[in-house]
Amino acid sequence: MIRLRSNWRNLSVLTWDLACVGLAILLANFTRFDGVIPVQYIVPLKHQLMFGLPVYLVTFLVFGVNKGIWRYSSVGDLWRILKAIAISNGLTVLAMFIFKHTAGLELLSRSVLFLTSVYLLMFMGGSRLIARLVSEHRWFRIHPARNVVIYGAGRDGQRLLREIRQRRQLGMEVLCFLDDNPGLKNRLINGVQIRGSLEILQQLLEEQIVDEVLVGIPHLKKDRFRRIVEICEGAGILCRTLPSLAESTNKKLGISQLRPISVEDLLGRDAVVLDTQLIDSFIHNKTVLVTGAGGSIGSELCRQVLMCKPKQLILLDQCEFHLYQIEKQLANHQASQIVGKLGDVKDAQSMEQLFACYRPHVVFHAAAYKHVPMLEDNPAEGVLNNVLGTQVISVLASRFGAEKFVLVSTDKAVNPVSVMGASKRVAEIYCQNLDSQSSTAFITTRFGNVLGSTGSVVPLFQEQIANGGPVTVTHPNVVRFFMTISEAVGLILQAGAMGSGGEIFVLDMGEPLRIKHLAEQMIRLSGFEIDRDVEIQYTGLRAGEKLFEELFHEHEGLRGTEHSKLLLADARKVEPEWLKQQLTVLIQKSRESDAQALMKQLQVIVPEYHSVNYHLTGMVKTSHQHYSNIVSFPQDIAEHGT
Repeated sequence: MIRLRSNWRNLSVLTWDLACVGLAILLANFTRFDGVIPVQYIVPLKHQLMFGLPVYLVTFLVFGVNKGIWRYSSVGDLWRILKAIAISNGLTVLAMFIFKHTAGLELLSRSVLFLTSVYLLMFMGGSRLIARLVSEHRWFRIHPARNVVIYGAGRDGQRLLREIRQRRQLGMEVLCFLDDNPGLKNRLINGVQIRGSLEILQQLLEEQIVDEVLVGIPHLKKDRFRRIVEICEGAGILCRTLPSLAESTNKKLGISQLRPISVEDLLGRDAVVLDTQLIDSFIHNKTVLVTGAGGSIGSELCRQVLMCKPKQLILLDQCEFHLYQIEKQLANHQASQIVGKLGDVKDAQSMEQLFACYRPHVVFHAAAYKHVPMLEDNPAEGVLNNVLGTQVISVLASRFGAEKFVLVSTDKAVNPVSVMGASKRVAEIYCQNLDSQSSTAFITTRFGNVLGSTGSVVPLFQEQIANGGPVTVTHPNVVRFFMTISEAVGLILQAGAMGSGGEIFVLDMGEPLRIKHLAEQMIRLSGFEIDRDVEIQYTGLRAGEKLFEELFHEHEGLRGTEHSKLLLADARKVEPEWLKQQLTVLIQKSRESDAQALMKQLQVIVPEYHSVNYHLTGMVKTSHQHYSNIVSFPQDIAEHGT
């Protein structure tokens, strides 16, 4: 039925277009001869119709002139009509040349051909234009209009306007544009006025009935986002925005992709500029292994790595469901071979088989246990996964000749008070010291919380708000560093591309955010009032948590790099034989599940570690003496991973 309906519509349009051809030929001849066609030109007129109609029929079919939807007619449709007319005229002239002595076409003048083209363009183009105007005009709208204001008069804002006018079922009417470019004020876009900058939005909302504000700028600065939300919240109206190109797979952003403003829009930072050429040369046509590929950071690493077209991408994860999810998300990517592998980074034999089979050029080690309170209750598992797992993967990367190994670390590794932070600090120490005795470049990236990651407060707050509250905050003064997952991963790739080995890259996290403020923003974005609709409750700091986090240790000598968002911390070296011995003890205590001894051993290796969950008495007071500039390492690096 759908095919029959489509064929019938195409046939009807084709019949109309051919009728326009006949009418245009007649009017052209009448115009040429001032309304009275001489007798000797009647035969050429008949022959013009006889030759012209088949020629136009063929060209219309070739160029698909009859397939366009009139209410969506555009410049592209007009261009197809022009090409069809030009080709038809050329073929008609050719026919005149061939048959002029036998068919009487020598009397057909060029002015008649020109006038025929003009009339035909008027009839065919005009009919389509009228259909579009009728479809877009508000007088013909079926649904009552919802008045909207579009902020941003650029290409994407103009596309929103066109789609709103074309899709009558939306029932929307654009009142005006707003744009911060002062040169555009009071100018018109398709009849819609640009009233001024964002600063007049509040006045506009008071003057006119506005149902919604649409943000037509995919990369809007965060301070502008906050101002828009503040105004819209005060007026009680809806606000939606286009996603950034990083969020969207479609570069032509349209009204179907509009989404409510999220906490990431308000609390993230402005877009980070990356050296894409350097990152591409780092990844392109290489075999890349991502451990923890199903996690928040790991999965985004996989997506961004694929944009650089690696030869092969190996996805390693211990969780069957997470591996299934990321494989499914990447299934349509044809440019690179994608291999999913179930495995435990602590299993040296299994990991050795994986490295021997694929021999990755680049390793991103994102596999780790990260939930702070959970690791306080399960310290042995946390140390085995975060320390032993890192040992196994890093040693194998060195043994099998990987070019670079990038460790994904955390700000909780700085002056740690939790098992999670201390175990990640041990992993940092191990990788930085391993770098000096390996041809593999070992690079550490350190950053804070990412918005929306697994275990983050953002999804927890969203769930609590959806359930009507209360929203639980540990302490009114607790602050954390935040960045978006996409931004963090982009900077991890940038650091991996820039690093030559031995560096600790610290991501510039901007200003820390008070978690109380985050909860308040999320409640307001959900359309609720704090305390009246959703209450905030304070539960107290959990085991292993601090009021604030730090990104570098006071003795690490933080300094800048050529990238404004990446800082460099000096790695603190330790005596390799001593480190080997202490790690052996640490792994042994972890396997024995002796939590008290394990905590003490963590502090031996990381003297600045102070657990608030255990009483660490009788510590080795001389642990600091093992931190030195000695960088020698045993030749048989492989034994450290066993």
